[in-house]
Amino acid sequence: MTDAVTAGGSAARSAEGASDASAGHVASGTDVASGMDLASGMESVTSALAEVGRSAVARGLALASGGNLSARLPGDARTFAITAAGARLDDLGPEQFCAMTLAGETVTFPGETVPADAAAVADPAEARARRARPSSEWKLHQRIYRARPDVNAVVHLHPQYAVLLDALGHRVRMMTLDHAAYVRSVGTVAYHPNGSDALADEAAAAASEHDCLILSHHGCAALGETVEMAHRRALNLEEAATATYRALLLGDTETAFPAAALADIHHA
Repeated sequence: MTDAVTAGGSAARSAEGASDASAGHVASGTDVASGMDLASGMESVTSALAEVGRSAVARGLALASGGNLSARLPGDARTFAITAAGARLDDLGPEQFCAMTLAGETVTFPGETVPADAAAVADPAEARARRARPSSEWKLHQRIYRARPDVNAVVHLHPQYAVLLDALGHRVRMMTLDHAAYVRSVGTVAYHPNGSDALADEAAAAASEHDCLILSHHGCAALGETVEMAHRRALNLEEAATATYRALLLGDTETAFPAAALADIHHA
């Protein structure tokens, strides 16, 4: 199937024309990168994502394997690394990541090691099945990358305050300069089952206008041109949600960063 995603926003954001494929299909890293070896790029982005995973769990933004992380590989915008199914975000190593194309294919690289039980299986199809599988949320990341060529990292976590406020019908208010600078605006996506096409497509449509999304009764997705920026946006989204929650406890329903000042702020 092909998916049409609404494009828009201030950046040049257009959907890729690739068609979806089963996540079980395997392509080689040399095929994806026209002979360019992307193994080193895989190592660099997964190291950065592992740091984000440890930070997220330490800060209470995710529990164990709740949430998933991804980043495009340097040198090939069509390929991204994503955490594997069931991977604990506070214990991510190279074997807890998969590489995928925007067409939904999993990617292998020359010299890639495989688990011992997979290496001992004669049937290639069964051996592939025993490799690390991409997160069940891979479509969420894939569709966002296809809708937003300027985005190179997606951080999907389960922040408690952001999800709670949305469930109760309250918007997350930007209270500080950092909230306004990094988050700026928040898109909301109606509840759909995790891993579904509906969730992925609606999130991609919302991403045409926002860098931070709340997935109702589920979690958030923070987007960035770098892994660090996506991480900062996720942190500031939850901090803004926490500040909003505390303001509501004090009876305040209106206070927010001055709208007139938004045009003048920028990232430090």
